[in-house]
Amino acid sequence: MADRRVALLTAGLVFALDQLVKWLMWGPLRLNEVGQIVLTGFFNLSWVENRGISLGLFNADSPAGRWALVLVTAAIAVAVLVWIFKEPKHGDRLALGLVLGGALGNILDRVRIGYVVDFADLHFGTWRPFLVFNVADAAISIGAATLFIRAFLFNKEERKETETHA
Repeated sequence: MADRRVALLTAGLVFALDQLVKWLMWGPLRLNEVGQIVLTGFFNLSWVENRGISLGLFNADSPAGRWALVLVTAAIAVAVLVWIFKEPKHGDRLALGLVLGGALGNILDRVRIGYVVDFADLHFGTWRPFLVFNVADAAISIGAATLFIRAFLFNKEERKETETHA
């Protein structure tokens, strides 16, 4: 149970950090009013109101679409929470904690204001390797990538050990 608490604590920290940084963008930095703050030649803070899901897909401009996205993402968050309690591997539970915290941060935005606040704008000239994103998006991406890598690399090593000992 203690290991699962670490995953839940990770989710809580990601959620809190996401909401704190979004508050900074909206509040003290007034990014929603100024639109963009150039920090470096390759990174800006840019205000984006994301009404869709990842990669700008399934844009939910209507109230029905908004609440449908809330329900779908909430169902996914519940599934991730259940997975945390069933997952035997500590590393996978931590990755799931990242995904859960990020999902909760974006769900809260969509419930409170109708869209997800994105602001991190990484670019190299006109090329942008990612759409504008936020802390929650980064946590979800890192958590999902970690699960994917662990599934393919670590499971192969475990299979090899099992085959060797069989």
